Amino acid sequence: MIERFCPNCGLKIDRETCPGDNCDGCKTVSKKTIYWCDTCKVPIFDCKCSVCGSEGEYLATDVRPVFPEEKLLLSIVTDKDKHFYDEKSVWAANNKYYVDGKKINLPISKLNKTDLETIAKFHKEFEDNKNSIDSNYFEKNIELFVKANKKHFDYLVGEASDYIRSYQDKFDIDEMMVSFSGGKDSTVVSNLVTNALSTKKIIHIFGDTTLEFPMTLEYKKRFKKNSESQGITMLTAKNREKNFEELCDVIGPPSRVMRWCCTVFKTGAIQRMITLAFKNKTKILSFQGIRHSESVARSKYERESDSPKITKQTVVAPIIDWIDFDVWLYILTTGIDFNDAYKLGYTRVGCWCCPNNGSWSEFLSKVHMYDQFIHWRKLLVDFAKKIGKPDPEVYIDDGNWKARQGGDGLDEAKKSIIEFEPCATTENAFNYELQKPITEEFYELFKPFGYLNYDLGNKRLGEVYVLDKKGSVVLILQGRIGSTKLKVTIKNPRIAKSKNVDLAERKIKCQLTKYQMCLGCKACESVCKHDAIIVKEEKTGNIVYKIDDDKCVRCTECVGHFSAGCYMRKVLTIKRG
Repeated sequence: MIERFCPNCGLKIDRETCPGDNCDGCKTVSKKTIYWCDTCKVPIFDCKCSVCGSEGEYLATDVRPVFPEEKLLLSIVTDKDKHFYDEKSVWAANNKYYVDGKKINLPISKLNKTDLETIAKFHKEFEDNKNSIDSNYFEKNIELFVKANKKHFDYLVGEASDYIRSYQDKFDIDEMMVSFSGGKDSTVVSNLVTNALSTKKIIHIFGDTTLEFPMTLEYKKRFKKNSESQGITMLTAKNREKNFEELCDVIGPPSRVMRWCCTVFKTGAIQRMITLAFKNKTKILSFQGIRHSESVARSKYERESDSPKITKQTVVAPIIDWIDFDVWLYILTTGIDFNDAYKLGYTRVGCWCCPNNGSWSEFLSKVHMYDQFIHWRKLLVDFAKKIGKPDPEVYIDDGNWKARQGGDGLDEAKKSIIEFEPCATTENAFNYELQKPITEEFYELFKPFGYLNYDLGNKRLGEVYVLDKKGSVVLILQGRIGSTKLKVTIKNPRIAKSKNVDLAERKIKCQLTKYQMCLGCKACESVCKHDAIIVKEEKTGNIVYKIDDDKCVRCTECVGHFSAGCYMRKVLTIKRG
């Protein structure tokens, strides 16, 4: 059952906006209620079961099915017979389990702190018994679940399909794409889009973060062969120039506060693939599996929006108001293939070692990816030792690494410091001591301010002039190739929309920070709306940063988009005494 509430005043209101005097027409939010049919032993969306006619009892606001594989692990960790849950209807939501409609207590946080020796025993016990799993009761139970919720399924599919078809008049098929992660939500969106538009010609882009679950990569292979998806073009966006573990050693593992991995291994790679796949397109429609119920942050998303991370992209979320119950109802009713990780009990399948993973997902990875987990834990402990944590294993095992901020203790963070002093002999000039010698490529970073001219200046002093469209000098750069000393004279303090010399100098410092700290993360590349920036790493390890003069419109968005000009500067912020 769907009910709408006002998030401001908390009242139940059967309309899109709240008429309350203190709300000023704020949008209401939907809340769904799931009931339990004790006769059929299945969760139902309506309060009355359409199969047996029984009145349902309140169960939860959302549930997901617990597959036989997860049932086996539950029996192992609760020290029950391996077939204890075989003929029981088991569902879960928010780390709570419901067995035949009754909630059971499972101390998930405590389980996640299980010692490694016991984890290894759980792993062996599961592997020894997984081939004896009995799925007969589960399959019959799911048939009843599908039958009891057919009316709700028909509504979900009809509404989402109509919404998808509404974009046919706004975008051509060759301007559309599906953002495919290999998770249940993007699987459903892919199937909905394919059926609603009656075509398999819509490009799918899979963002391979290099940290995918093994089951995700296996499912991606099956996706290409499955009858419902065979013939769909699947492009893989992957940062092949960077190694996750090597970056962890340089800038530290990602944390909940600073998930640099998304920018380095996902956003930049997808932006580059979109640029290649939609070369001459000025607009792109991206169907995505974003849902409000996934997180607090996503609860604020609109059903249609311009992508905040990837340019030229209009993002639409056909299933934005669906809950897990709805997603699984679709998958189990249609019978489409899906990622096997969900059968093990994972609720989300992004990066397997993501710091945002919940306790149950962490525990599952310890059991089902034991060797990978041991390797990852060692990497984390080594990092904790490197930055001087007094008890590194406790720091890691208690999860404190997930709250890490900044680059304290890391050598790379020191590159964010730029020493300078005003020039005593030239007005509006500043002398800098760089931590990286000047190269020919250094001047690329000043293209957003204007047009480089190597002829006007004194070549002996290493002068390069930066001109505006009218040919007037806005900056004079003075520094010899190979030197770390740089003098910058600001001839026009209005550069990069600055209002005075101090602000102009900060903009210059943004570009100097980029030069010193660039690790090839491609964040700058992804924020350029004109595809003017190219960042790549050569085989030698040298980072090449190029700005296409013909494409660059001198909007200077890349200059100040990130804190102090560089995404890595934001990641590696250190305290300055």
